[in-house]
Amino acid sequence: MEIRVEKGVAEKHPSELLLLFSFESPEPLEGPIKVVDREWKGFLSTIINQGDFKGELFQCRLLHTQGALPSKRVLLAGLGKKEEFDLEKWRGAASKAGQWIRDSEIKQFAVQIRSIRGFSEEELAESFVTGLLLGIYQFNEFKTLEREKIRRIEEAVLLGETGEEIGRIKQGIDQGLVISEAVCMARDLANAPSNRITPSALAEKAGEIAKDQGLGVEVFGLNEAEAMGMGAFVAVAKGSQEPAKFIILEYNQGKGMDPIVLVGKGITFDSGGISIKPADRMEQMKADMSGAAAVLGAMQAASRLQLPLHLVGIIPATENLPSGKAYKPGDVLKTLSGQTVEVISTDAEGRLILADALTYSLRYKPKAVIDLATLTGAVVIALGDYVIGLFGNNESLQKTVEEASQKTGEKVWRLPLWDEYFDYIKSDVADFKNVGTRAAGAIIGGIFLSKFVEKTPWVHLDIAGPAFIEKERPFMPKGGTGIGVRLLIQLLRDWR
Repeated sequence: MEIRVEKGVAEKHPSELLLLFSFESPEPLEGPIKVVDREWKGFLSTIINQGDFKGELFQCRLLHTQGALPSKRVLLAGLGKKEEFDLEKWRGAASKAGQWIRDSEIKQFAVQIRSIRGFSEEELAESFVTGLLLGIYQFNEFKTLEREKIRRIEEAVLLGETGEEIGRIKQGIDQGLVISEAVCMARDLANAPSNRITPSALAEKAGEIAKDQGLGVEVFGLNEAEAMGMGAFVAVAKGSQEPAKFIILEYNQGKGMDPIVLVGKGITFDSGGISIKPADRMEQMKADMSGAAAVLGAMQAASRLQLPLHLVGIIPATENLPSGKAYKPGDVLKTLSGQTVEVISTDAEGRLILADALTYSLRYKPKAVIDLATLTGAVVIALGDYVIGLFGNNESLQKTVEEASQKTGEKVWRLPLWDEYFDYIKSDVADFKNVGTRAAGAIIGGIFLSKFVEKTPWVHLDIAGPAFIEKERPFMPKGGTGIGVRLLIQLLRDWR
């Protein structure tokens, strides 16, 4: 879809459809809808006063103009209660309106962007584009039948009244496109089957991003990882015939800035290994690389936005499968850090590959490390599938993540990493076990990872709940969500 900005006003702009937003009744009309109502001789006010459109959040109502306006149709879209308005509701309203337009087979629409409740045209344009593109996202790559019935919007025109407004809207569009494209890429990676998205495919995607954006890229194979001493990563990888890849992307290297390291779990399919999972919903384990997808998306977006930061993205990528070469419960693994781990469950493989990745990240002497992983089912029990579990060893870094969460609507909730929890993973034969009891499962995963970051400021984001969903939300269709990309980008844009 082409998204562009033009100089114009809603009541005079010709289009297939004019999109107008309104707060919930009895709020008086304001902004473009008020002017259009006056041009239409109070017709919209009549519709609202009759109760045919109430402006409730995400409500949509189509009207035909019958030549009363240059636009053929008007779509009224509700913003809900005025006092509750924020950018998250704006993104959701843009998403729902976009879905309505697409499903009605209307190919083109226009909308005037004007400051609302203290939010600038740039903020509103960025959030509108983000909500729109994420809302109309479809994953159709592998469908061959009736492709002609796939519905798409071809053009969206954002209107600005003055040159200054147009400049701010253009900036917002550009930023929204970069962020949305990164999220959609992460969604595509998570939605695609694991026979296509292998560790090698993730390495190829990293290479494409590096080539397009001028990033540094390095990929280690299994033999190199073993020679370096990554005993945990290698143990998990040996169960699969798919070649494992340890992927490193670097942006703005050599410019004298201390790096921020992003680490993403890249299990491209997780059967559970010898501790095999139940068959029910195992097909969703193709998305166990959603942390890796988020890191790739964030690295792509950060470089396109030209953020003034030194970033390193690290992705340990492998499958976790049972075979004659697979690691087993009871095995003791020596990690890159030199610490040893007794394997209790091979289905707790994510923390093993992350242990070596986190240790490797310390070679960059980073000022912060952030990892993202679909680490535990326990975090879903604790927080549901709407919320990311937030863990860390640095108060300031955790607060920064929480602030980014509030701006993006990608919800996080802090869970503790108190020393007492370490008792759950003490081992009789090694430094610690890779799982504890059933109690505090998500926290145990975080405690385990904390042993591999030393004193470096670190945050662990357990995205197991919202990474792959079965019930759609305003701008999150079913399946892979690309969760974490917008959160990371907001965090990095606000970095101080």
